[in-house]
Amino acid sequence: MRTLIFALFVGLMSISSAQLMASSKIHLDPVEIDLSDKASLQRGATTFVNYCLSCHEASFMRYNRMAKDLGLTDKQVAENLMFASEKVGDTMTVAMRAEDAKKWFGVTPPDLSVISRARGTDWLYTYLRTFYLDAAKTTGTNNAVFKDVGMPHVLWQQQGYAGTDDAGHIEHASGGSLSTYDYNTMIQDLVNFLAYIGEPSKIQRLALGKWVLLYLFIFFLVAYPMKKAFWKDIH
Repeated sequence: MRTLIFALFVGLMSISSAQLMASSKIHLDPVEIDLSDKASLQRGATTFVNYCLSCHEASFMRYNRMAKDLGLTDKQVAENLMFASEKVGDTMTVAMRAEDAKKWFGVTPPDLSVISRARGTDWLYTYLRTFYLDAAKTTGTNNAVFKDVGMPHVLWQQQGYAGTDDAGHIEHASGGSLSTYDYNTMIQDLVNFLAYIGEPSKIQRLALGKWVLLYLFIFFLVAYPMKKAFWKDIH
C-alpha cells in the first residue's frame, strides 16, 4: 500500500511539473544524466551531504543503499558522507526541526528524494546556476528560474555572485573559487545524484535491460528457424 501511494504521489508531482514547465517561458539548459558514471554520482553525493543535507532531507534513501549503488563500502560512507546520523542503515534526514526551518526561511525546505522527478533534471541544473544578487530579498539573492525563492545561494563560494544590468538581465557570475566550467560540472554531478535518489532502482533496471535484450536476440535466432520449420508445409 505504501509503495502504491508513493507511486501515485510521484505521478501527480510529475504531471503538475509537466504542466508548470509547459506554461513557463524560462529557457532551461539541458544536462546530461549518466547513472552508470559512479565517479560522478560519488562527487554529487559529496556535494549533497556537504551543502544540501543540512536543510533538505532525502528521507527515502538509506546510506547503506547508496553505498552499494555507488560502489562504496559502508565504512567509506560512514567516514565521509554521514554527518547527521549514527547508523549506516539510517535514512538521509536532518536534525533541524521543521518549525525552526519555517521560522528561519519562511518555508520548510522540501524533501529532495523525488525532486528530480517532480521538477526535472534540466530545471534543477538551470536553477542551481542562476542565482543573482537582489537587495530586496532578505537572503540577498534571487533566482531566475524560481523567483522569490526562500533558499539562499549556498554555493556562492564556489560560483560567486551574479548581478543584473540596467535592463534587469542577469550578468555572468564572478568571484567564486571555481571556474564556470568546473562549477557547471559540480552542478551536473549534483543533479546526477539527485536523479539517482529519485529512482535508485533505475541503475539495476538499465543494467538488467542489456541482458534482457541479449536474451531476446539469442531467442530470436533460435525461434525464427523453428517457426520456419514448423510452418513450412502450411500454405
